[in-house]
Amino acid sequence: MKTFYWSFLLMLLPSMAYTQNTEKENEFTMSMQIRPRAEYRNGALTPRDEGVAPTSFINNRARLSMDYKRSDLELKMSAQHVGVWGQDPQIEKNGRFMLNEAWAKMNFGEGFFAQLGRQSLIYDDERILGGLDWNVAGRYHDALKLGYANKNNEVHLILAFNQNNDNRTSGGTYYDSSTGQPYKNMQTVWYHYKADNVPFGASLLFMNLGLETGDKATDDSRTRYLQTMGTYLTYKNSNWNLDGAFYYQMGKNKTADKVSALMGSIQAAYTFDHTWGAVASFDYLSGDKGNGGKYKAFDPLYGTHHKFYGAMDYFYASTFANGYAPGLMDARIGGRFRASDKVDMELNYHYFSTAVKVQDLKKYLGSEVDYQINWSIMKDVKLSAGYSFMRGTKTMDAVKTGNHKSWQDWGWLSLNINPKILFVKW
Repeated sequence: MKTFYWSFLLMLLPSMAYTQNTEKENEFTMSMQIRPRAEYRNGALTPRDEGVAPTSFINNRARLSMDYKRSDLELKMSAQHVGVWGQDPQIEKNGRFMLNEAWAKMNFGEGFFAQLGRQSLIYDDERILGGLDWNVAGRYHDALKLGYANKNNEVHLILAFNQNNDNRTSGGTYYDSSTGQPYKNMQTVWYHYKADNVPFGASLLFMNLGLETGDKATDDSRTRYLQTMGTYLTYKNSNWNLDGAFYYQMGKNKTADKVSALMGSIQAAYTFDHTWGAVASFDYLSGDKGNGGKYKAFDPLYGTHHKFYGAMDYFYASTFANGYAPGLMDARIGGRFRASDKVDMELNYHYFSTAVKVQDLKKYLGSEVDYQINWSIMKDVKLSAGYSFMRGTKTMDAVKTGNHKSWQDWGWLSLNINPKILFVKW
């Protein structure tokens, strides 16, 4: 991997020498990130049973990123090593250094561009497509993105086709998603409008996913298609920040079941002054009654779920248990406080319910409290810490397992060091 980076730099030298006496249109940036995070889990992701001991670990991301830009071309290479402290032996011959971004973007003038390769797909508030930066590895897609943008409008077309390897000579196109991307192919159109005279924005999204539902043993490829479409609206002035989203899903899922599902969200945040702020939100994701109900379970797909449905990641960042897909209703209130220019904190309360009834149980799942504090030690170093606890119900036991009478909590401490170590313009 070191040889790769030095080779990349050497390739740039001829163009640097050629343009040293001309207009400086080339830019090269190199940055590094070291992000360890210590976690104490006593009921995170899945509620624990009574008597089950907590667990602790430290994970780490070590990332090196390079970005080259000129008016008509941009390339980015970003490699990372992720894992848990102590999981590798002191003498390691088989490292896990991998590229999490490797793409080229060509600008054709008048707002048109094409970007292809391994890249993050981050759109709107990240409910459907997000970078998942909270996860130590993040999330990427191998895709071609075609786009156009002007002052008020932006449109993207995203195309992807995945396969496990290139040694096939026959046998169809069966794709084993358990070892790769969760979809076989994807076609997505995203459009965004930004108003001139009012602080209003609107996005439209249509995604068609091809999901492999065939038989691996017989190499029988069967692709089912799931469509997701919807809108995301924003309004922001000096004090108010309002946004809402609505999405509808149809087609067939991985189990070849017909889908008709809904998702809706609304959020209102108000900033009193530089120091204080408050937020309230409500999310609804339809569930599956399992008895011929009108709507099925909505799948938020590849969004950053940690950002919305509680920091303990009980919902959509982890799965429901016992075959349930009850959906979710999440009512949240919270507050933000900036103690100084370097220290800020927030506190959020979530009231969780299922979207459909489970057996003869109440819909109420439980309540979660999330606290987080951030300290900017210097311009490229931030220390963050958080603590959360959940008080569940019998319904939580049914759909997530565990024992609601047991204390469920989670704490973490993270240091994010992310300096720009080199910037050259020639």
